[in-house]
Amino acid sequence: MKHVITLIPGDGIGPEVSEAVVRIFTVAGLEIEWERHDAGVVAFEKTNETLPVALLDSIRRNKVALKGPVTTPIGQGFTSVNVGLRKALDLYSNLRPVRNLPGVQSRYTDVDLIIVRENTEDLYAGLEHVVIPGVVESIKIITERASTKIARFAFEFARNYGRKRVTAIHKANIMKLSDGLFLECSRNVAREYTDITYDERIVDAACMHLVMHPEKLDVLLLPNLYGDIVSDLCAGLVGGLGVVPGANHGKEVAVFEAVHGSAPDIALKNLANPTALLLSGLMMLDHIDERDTATRIRAALDRVLVNGTVRTGDLGGTATTTEFTEAICRELQTGSAALPDS
Repeated sequence: MKHVITLIPGDGIGPEVSEAVVRIFTVAGLEIEWERHDAGVVAFEKTNETLPVALLDSIRRNKVALKGPVTTPIGQGFTSVNVGLRKALDLYSNLRPVRNLPGVQSRYTDVDLIIVRENTEDLYAGLEHVVIPGVVESIKIITERASTKIARFAFEFARNYGRKRVTAIHKANIMKLSDGLFLECSRNVAREYTDITYDERIVDAACMHLVMHPEKLDVLLLPNLYGDIVSDLCAGLVGGLGVVPGANHGKEVAVFEAVHGSAPDIALKNLANPTALLLSGLMMLDHIDERDTATRIRAALDRVLVNGTVRTGDLGGTATTTEFTEAICRELQTGSAALPDS
């Protein structure tokens, strides 16, 4: 089956890892017509817009997109392209599976977490203004509608994928109205899913628990800002942002993206690890019912990681982006579905 998919290469290392994924998908036999569109710095230089209308129209038309990392200036410059994209397309749910990869050394060996993060409001929406010189006010918005939607997404995911527990993360002991509303909505939804255990943790205590006993948690349900922070913390449990995928879901469309930054210090040096974007792309293949191909590619990636002779620098090796990509392609062409003995 042929698919038409929007591709946003991004900037920094984005084009390099995006091309790596395109190469692997081609070798795997997928028929994909990629509609390529720029965003962020690259788009602004060409069109004076960071989110061109043509890009948004392409995603709305194709219903699915794969996105490389896009630079967000710190403390100045244009607002986050990621935030703008989520708002423009109402991508209300950010889904980040965090699992150990075979052959990737980390401090923990039994991590299997699902981060479900509300994606459109809270402090992370960036609604702020100067009250008077020297005083800035940021607005935290929590709504019943958004909180209920994300809670239902978390419980539906848990039920559909055989997960046993959903834990709502909050700071309602201090922010009794905003985080309190988030909890109220989570509890209301939880009552409809009696087959799923529901509990709650204060965000600071949850972070401590994650670095002590991550194996005891399952699906984490969080407002936007806590979700951003906790998902990166969880990535650190399994080897870092370079090995963790991400997806943004709305009612009509889905955008799959690497959760790491654009790493301008190694851009154009053929050093970037494409694993995170590849794993995001495999989530995308599952989403468009190309599960068999996704399974073959996962097996090929696992074999390369377990073998350990071809690794990028962030994984302790010396391989280039191209060498790592071609190792996966060779496994697709000649390897078996099984992992080698370890």
